[in-house]
Amino acid sequence: MKNAKVLTISQSIHPFLETPEMANAARHLPQGLLEGGNEIRVFMPKFGCINERRHQLHEVIRLSGMNLIINDTDHALLIKVASVPNVRMQVYFIDNEEYFKRKSTWAAKDGSFHKDNDERALFFCRGVLETVRKLGWVPDIIHCHGWMTSFVPLYIRHKFADDPHFENAKLVYSVYDEKPEALDKDMTKKLALEGFPEELLKDLKKPTTEDLYKFGMSLSDAVVKGSPKLSKGLEGVIKSVDKPVLESPSEDELVALHTEFYQSILEEALV
Repeated sequence: MKNAKVLTISQSIHPFLETPEMANAARHLPQGLLEGGNEIRVFMPKFGCINERRHQLHEVIRLSGMNLIINDTDHALLIKVASVPNVRMQVYFIDNEEYFKRKSTWAAKDGSFHKDNDERALFFCRGVLETVRKLGWVPDIIHCHGWMTSFVPLYIRHKFADDPHFENAKLVYSVYDEKPEALDKDMTKKLALEGFPEELLKDLKKPTTEDLYKFGMSLSDAVVKGSPKLSKGLEGVIKSVDKPVLESPSEDELVALHTEFYQSILEEALV
């Protein structure tokens, strides 16, 4: 596969954040695609625990300045960028003073899950898509990693379905072995404020991060098992889906197997 445009969206990317399976896949896969003659864009949240000075992040003024409405409230979107050391690859960061200033990721130091993680995920996903539109870039493949990216398929299917930037893109969703965590019980109300139909959200009444994984898979074109072993619930959904599934590739085969997987999805779309 050459000359394809692949958008990678991940809640964790090495070396900026360490969640081994996800961070490594979201780091090495785009690099391999780039070296193989493809075009890439890579996005992650700018969590407050990421050291901006050490990683030499700087704001991209021409992309910042937009306001996104989440839960009926305006939130300023800041875009930052940094280069991966010793690699010709940039990572864009979605930032906001309210959602991402705290010195942690999706959980506090004591392990407690942040109560606004649903809003943070919404802001992150919407922020990525709005930035891609502002860049004027049209991806062929959109590959999402982690539960925080699960709203990307929702936005594309129901907000940007006719947008020329995304209307022909194929959605790939990587699922990882993570402990299920409860999310805000009012999450569906926040989604309803954005105009999403209630029937679409029926499985998110008492939402957990595992429910978001299932939700993201249901709206994607293909699924990747990012971890060799997943929960029974996730394994059950993956076995039942009528769409292409890539079994967890080893680190040595990561780029080659994903490249073949992407190619098959793109070729199927042309049939």
